[in-house]
Order: sequence, then C-alpha cells, then structure tokens
Amino acid sequence: MKPTLLVLAAGMGSRYGGLKQMDGLGPNGETIIDYSIHDAVAAGFGKIVYIVREFFKDDMIKAVHEKYDGVKAIDGEPLEFAFVTQELDKIPAGFTLNPERVKPWGTAHAVLMAKDVIHEPFAVINGDDFYGKDSFRILADWCRAHENTSGEYCIIGFELDNTLSENGSVSRGICSYDTHGNLTDITEHLEIAKEADGVVYGNNSETGEKHVVLEAKALCSMNMWGFTPDYFAKSEAIFGQFLDLNANELKKEFYIPFAVDCIVKSGQGACEVLSTPSHWFGVTFKEDRPGVVAKFASLVKEGVYPSPLY
Repeated sequence: MKPTLLVLAAGMGSRYGGLKQMDGLGPNGETIIDYSIHDAVAAGFGKIVYIVREFFKDDMIKAVHEKYDGVKAIDGEPLEFAFVTQELDKIPAGFTLNPERVKPWGTAHAVLMAKDVIHEPFAVINGDDFYGKDSFRILADWCRAHENTSGEYCIIGFELDNTLSENGSVSRGICSYDTHGNLTDITEHLEIAKEADGVVYGNNSETGEKHVVLEAKALCSMNMWGFTPDYFAKSEAIFGQFLDLNANELKKEFYIPFAVDCIVKSGQGACEVLSTPSHWFGVTFKEDRPGVVAKFASLVKEGVYPSPLY
C-alpha cells in the first residue's frame, strides 16, 4: 500500500506578499513543496493531492506536470497527482453565509475537500513548511501500518528547540499526551523565543500567563498529520456542528486540531504523538525568505539533496 500526501497549498500568502507555494527557494528554483514531495516519494508515498484555490489552479497544474513529468514512485509506477479546490462556499447544503465573508474555513475544511479522491491512509502537510526526511519516513511507516484500521490518527511532534526562528518570536501549539503516547491536548503559546540565558519562554494563550518557561524538547505541532480515511466522515459531521454556530461569522475557522480534539474527546478515535529529530523551517513573512534560501543551499552543499532536484 502506498499512502497519499495531501498538501495544503490554498493559502494566498497575504503576509508573505505572494504565492509562497510557487516561490522558487532552492538553488534551481525549487519550491518548499518540491522538497517535501522529494522526501515523501523516497519514503514511499505514491500519490500527491494538492488543495488549491480556483484562481491559481490551472497555473499550479501546469507547473506540477512540467516539473514532475517522468517522476516515479519507489515501486517504479508513475507518481499520481490530483488537484482539488477550497472555496468559501464549498460547505454542506442548508447553511447561509455572511455575504461579507471572504476567506475559506481553515485547514480542517481544506482537508475535507479531498474526501472524494483519497481512500487510503494519508498524510497532511503545509505547503510552505519544510519538515525533513525523517519526518516523512516516520509518517509513511505509520500510514502503512494502519492500512486496515480506522479511528487511529497521528501527529508528528517537532522538538520546540528545532522550530524556533532566528528572526524573532514564534507561536507554537505544544502537545500534551498520555502514558500511551496519545494526544490529549494542544496548547497554543505565543511569542516563543530563546532568550540570552538560553531558556525558552512563551506566553500561554489559554491561561494568559506571560513569560512561561517552556521545555526546549517539548513536542509541538507543525501541522503534519496522519489519518485513516474514516477521518473524513467524522470531520465532516463536526464541521456541520461548527457551522451551526459559526456560519454567519466573518473570521472563525475550522482547524485540524479542533476537529481531532472533538473526535478524541468524543471517544471516536485516538491520535498518537510521534516525535521526529528533523528541524523545521518555513516562510511566513517576506523577511524569512533569505534564511530559507540559505538553508536549502547548505543542504545541497552537504549532499542531502541533489541539484537540480528533478
């Protein structure tokens, strides 16, 4: 069984100043998604599904087919691709939206857009985050081990110290888990940074507590998940409940952690927390770009990746 990789690439990059998912950051114009797909294919993924917006779907399809023409999965079969769109009005029938709302409904809504094209265990990643080879290997192994199961999910937890920025403070969701390694909660912390004393501090967004000492090795979410396909139906039911309360809202969003939390706390499933030794990096603001370009150049120089990648 070859698992599927679902890439969340519908973000418009308003803070970044352009479409991050199409920005060439590698030595030969490779995007972050290109490196993710390279690592995913090496780990055994056989199908890539892109979540995009309608206004750039055609450009994305053209770029992908030109770049990946002839690329094969590790079993020698052609790598499969599918493209689905996330739009504001793609919601269950019977709901009336606020006419002033502009943005779609968040990451869990984006995942739901792929329910008709994914029928096997699958991974979810952000299109503008670099996760590293080990992370994809761990996730592919988990997917293969859960081919015939349901109600079992996972999140790849990155050590907090491996996700900090050199350009300022960050926000991270810190994972809590039980003695079996199953996720019990994700607590958002803001303004996280390592200070001059070498200690990592942040502000707990739930309690309001400021300047909290955080464990550098605490596992945090970078939106890298593994799901069995029953997740779609369970998440869709929760989305209906979410819209019952929020259909008229302008900015409320339906996020993956919220959907998973509802499933776990209702006893419909469990989510295993899997740690990775990989270092994360990504682009949120335009100022992040030079550092990411330098990191890819260094990885190529070290022989981690070929250049050009494809």
